[in-house]
Amino acid sequence: MSLALGGCAGMSVTRQRTLSGAAIGTAAGTLVGAMAGSAGWVAAIGAATGAVGGFLYDRNQQAKEATFQSGYEAGRPSE
Repeated sequence: MSLALGGCAGMSVTRQRTLSGAAIGTAAGTLVGAMAGSAGWVAAIGAATGAVGGFLYDRNQQAKEATFQSGYEAGRPSE
């Protein structure tokens, strides 16, 4: 477990969130696929969907952070 987490240390936040989304999607896809009878294809679809979801989540978080920083800078008194 620590080896897997240590491998993410040099990754950007975007890559970490995309990879996390893919891992979660793969796990969910495998569970659903096992119940449906075709775990391989459903896991692959889950991985792709999770990766896209993780990437979009990252972009949303970056936009919120940029908006916060912009508002923070606008509210600071000028020196």
